[in-house]
Amino acid sequence: MLSLRRTAPTENRPMPLPLWVRGDTNAFFGLAVNVLVNVLTLTGLCLGVLKIPGDDVFHTILPALGIALIAGNIYYAYLGRRLARREGRQDVTAMPYGPSVPHMFIVVFVIMLPIYLKTKDPLLAWKAGIAWAFIIGVIVLIGAFIGPYIRRYAPRAALLGTLAGISVSFISMRPAGQMWDHLWIALPVFLLLLIGLMTDLKLPGNIPIGLAALLVGTAIGWAGGAMDGSAVSAAANDITFALPGFHLGTLFSGLSDVAPLLATAIPLGVYNFTEGMSNVESAAAAGDSYNLRSVLLADGAGAVIGSALGSPFPPAVYVGHPGWKKAGGRTGYSLATGAVIALMCFLGMFGLLGAIFPVAAIVPILLYIGLLIGAQAFQLSPKAHAAAVVAALVPNLASWAVGQIDNALAAAGTNASKVGEAGLESSGVIYHGLMVLGQGAILAGLILGALVAFVIDKRFVPAAAVALTGAALSFIGLIHAPKIDWNASGSVSLGYLFAAVLCAAFALTRPAPREPDAEELALERLHGGHSMTAATQPEPEPQHEPVPAPETVPAGAAAVLPDEATQTAEPDTPAATG
Repeated sequence: MLSLRRTAPTENRPMPLPLWVRGDTNAFFGLAVNVLVNVLTLTGLCLGVLKIPGDDVFHTILPALGIALIAGNIYYAYLGRRLARREGRQDVTAMPYGPSVPHMFIVVFVIMLPIYLKTKDPLLAWKAGIAWAFIIGVIVLIGAFIGPYIRRYAPRAALLGTLAGISVSFISMRPAGQMWDHLWIALPVFLLLLIGLMTDLKLPGNIPIGLAALLVGTAIGWAGGAMDGSAVSAAANDITFALPGFHLGTLFSGLSDVAPLLATAIPLGVYNFTEGMSNVESAAAAGDSYNLRSVLLADGAGAVIGSALGSPFPPAVYVGHPGWKKAGGRTGYSLATGAVIALMCFLGMFGLLGAIFPVAAIVPILLYIGLLIGAQAFQLSPKAHAAAVVAALVPNLASWAVGQIDNALAAAGTNASKVGEAGLESSGVIYHGLMVLGQGAILAGLILGALVAFVIDKRFVPAAAVALTGAALSFIGLIHAPKIDWNASGSVSLGYLFAAVLCAAFALTRPAPREPDAEELALERLHGGHSMTAATQPEPEPQHEPVPAPETVPAGAAAVLPDEATQTAEPDTPAATG
C-alpha cells in the first residue's frame, strides 16, 4: 500500500520535454532565414514601392508584425508540446509560422499600390492594406468553422489556379525584371536556390541553401561595387527600439470603404484557410495530428491582431512541417524564430539589413516562390483539370496587363481615357476587354476555374450553380466591374446567366460524370479537397500501399509519400513558401 502511494506520483508526472534539441538548430536556421528574407522583402516593398515613410515602417508596421509573429510562434510551440504530452512522445514538431508570402504581394500590388498610384498618398494606401488584412483575419476565423465544407466542394484547380495567376504575374514578373537588371548578381543566387530546393543535393555541413544563396549574392554585389557603404552607416544610425500601439482609428478609417476590398479578401481568405487545412494534413501524415480548428483560429487571430496594431501583412502557417521534422526540429526552433525575428522588428534592423543585402540577391527567392506556387497549381490538381488551372490564371494576367498599360500611360503624362479605347485597340491593345476581365481578378479566376473544372467533369448542376454565382457577383460589381454597384456589369452578368441556362440544359441529359483515375484518387487521399468529389464517385482499389494513419507514422515518415507530396519536405525547401 505504501509502495503504491510512493510510485503513483512518479507514474503520473508529466513527461519531461526539453526546450531545445540538436535538430532545433538546423530547423531554426532554415525557418529563420525564410522569415528573414520575407520580412526584408516586405520592408523593401513598403519603402521602395509604396513610399511609406520610414518612421511608419520601422516604428509601426514592423513592430506590429513582430508582435503577431512572436505570439503565433509561442502558440504553435505550445500546441506542439501539448500534443507531445498527450501522446507521450518527444518527437513532435511545431508548425512553422511567418508572414504569408502570397498575401504579402497581393496586399502590396493589388490593394495598396493602385491606391497609391491614383492618390499619391502612401498613408491612404496603408489604411486600405490594414483593413484588407483585418478582413482576411475575420474570414479565416469564420473558415475555422466552415472551411471543411468549402474545401470539399470547391475544385482545387480553381483555388490554386487563381493563386497561380497571382504568382505568375504579380509575384514573378517584377522580380524577374529586377534580376535581369543585375543578372551577374541574381542568376548565381537563383541557380543556387534551384539546386538546393529542387534537387536532393546538399551543401557541405547542410548549410541552409537560402542563407548560402543570400550570402553569395551579397558577396558578389559588394565585390562588384553595386553597394554603397555610406548607406549602411546611415541605416545603422536609425536603429531604435519601438513597440507598436493600437491603430484602431486607422483601421476603422480603412474599413469605411470596405466593398472594393472584399473582391480580393474573400477568395484569399478562403485560400488561406484552405492552405492551412492542407498544411495540417501534411503534418498529420508526418506523424503530428494537430487540431485543425485550433490552427485556423490562431491564423485568423494573428491577422486581426496585426492589423489592429498597424500591420497590413497577415501571418500564416507555412508549408513544410515534414521538412522541419526531418531536420530534427521539435518546438524550440519555432520559439527561437519568433523571438529573433520579433527582436529585429522591434529594433528596426531591417533597414540596415536592406542596406547590406543587394536587391538582386533577394529577389531571386521571390521569382522562385512565384514559380513554385504556379507549378503547385498543376502538380496538386488532377491532370484533367489543367485547362481549369489556366482558366483561373487568365483574369489575374489581364489585371496585371492593365496595370502595366496604365502605368506606362501615366509615365507618358496621359491615361486610357485621354488616348481613347479606340486608339488603343487600333494599336492592338484590347484595353476595355482586359479591364473588364481583370476587375476582381482573384474572385473572377476562382469562378472561371471552377466553371471549367465542373464542365470537364460533366457535373453540370454545380457548373450551373457556379455560373449563377458569377452572374450575381458581376451584377453587384464584386467581379468584372470597377466598383460595387447595382447592375454594375449587366452584359457580363447576362453572359454568366446564359452559361447557367446552357449547363442546366446539359444537366437534364444526365451525363455520367467523369471517372477519376488512380493517380487522381491518390492525390485526393494525400491532400484532400475536391477534384472529382469522392462522395459522388466510387473509389477504385488503391494501386499502392496507403499512407499509415497519423498515430502510426513514425518521425520522418514523410519519405514514404509520393514526390508531389514531399517536394517541399526537405529542410531547406520551406524557405520557398509561406
